[in-house]
Amino acid sequence: MNGPHDLGGQMGFGPVAPEVNEPYFHAEWEKRALGITLSCGAFGAWTIDESRHARESIPPADYLAASYYEVWIRGIDMLLERHGFASREELLSGHRLRDGTVPKRVLKADMVSGVLAKGAPCDRPVETAPLFVVGETVKTRNFNPTTHTRLPRYARAKVGVVEAVQGSFVFPDDNAHGKGENPQWLYTVVFDGDEIWGEGADPSLTVSIDAWESYLERV
Repeated sequence: MNGPHDLGGQMGFGPVAPEVNEPYFHAEWEKRALGITLSCGAFGAWTIDESRHARESIPPADYLAASYYEVWIRGIDMLLERHGFASREELLSGHRLRDGTVPKRVLKADMVSGVLAKGAPCDRPVETAPLFVVGETVKTRNFNPTTHTRLPRYARAKVGVVEAVQGSFVFPDDNAHGKGENPQWLYTVVFDGDEIWGEGADPSLTVSIDAWESYLERV
């Protein structure tokens, strides 16, 4: 999806200015936003890829005007309504008005440390061998889906070199839309700066991305 999240190479947004000794949270409500997101994710009703796509689907003006955790909360609102846990009226009022979907599981306070330590690995076995090898020249596909993808706009229809075969992982483009995990081989592909940014690019610059196998074609 070519949404407001896909800003690589876009102009007019000002410099990236890292904050020295930046705190994890800038306000108390941000801690709650993270907690709500993790707790709702534990319901088992959606995948991490669906949650990413929900955030990407926020209207651009709203997305770009929101802070990081505001985007998270708006995405959760969308998912809770979509999966029947809360109605729009309930979300706006902050009060339960009717019975909603029952969660498959509930993340309780004493479970949090263990769940976070365990993580959610997304590596999966596949039966086929990798289609590409380290050192091979490849080209990324040129597509503009309205659905979720992890191939950024700036890296489409570009020629690069496979730097590493990372293993096989859940394919997010399908997993975001209830089509199953459908794991694929994942590669690190490196591009010269001028291939990505064109004339006037820094000649010493390279850009690398992680690309699922179906994003790539032989040259």
